[in-house]
Amino acid sequence: MTETHATTTPGAPVFPPGRYGRRRNPGPRRPWLTAVLLAVALAVSGLVAFRLYQQYGDPTYDVQVITYTDITDTQVVVAFRVTVPPGGSAVCLLRARDVDGAEVAREQVTVTAPGDERSITTRHRLTTSARPFIGEVVRCRPSS
Repeated sequence: MTETHATTTPGAPVFPPGRYGRRRNPGPRRPWLTAVLLAVALAVSGLVAFRLYQQYGDPTYDVQVITYTDITDTQVVVAFRVTVPPGGSAVCLLRARDVDGAEVAREQVTVTAPGDERSITTRHRLTTSARPFIGEVVRCRPSS
């Protein structure tokens, strides 16, 4: 003879008493805990973003490529403008790539603003190992 309980729904598994331990009731929901954890995660990610911006996102060293000209099999001339703090200087990394995207030249150039000016416009000739397709400024950073 099998024992049936009046509280079980049809189709629900019936476990022998004492065999699998006590069934736990679902715990109380804690929506405030989720909100607190979300607020902490947002605060930490905001702090990390701020620190990374301070470290790598220096807007005072802004660069614009004006043009790249005089392209031959062995050179390209890159004209660019760098914005620096008043009277400051920057070290800029220039490179040239061929039509396939392979790097054919790379060089660091130091530029210094005359007087208290913030903008430096300069031209630099890159000597390449193959015919370049483009000349570009990868980045500018403060000179040490």
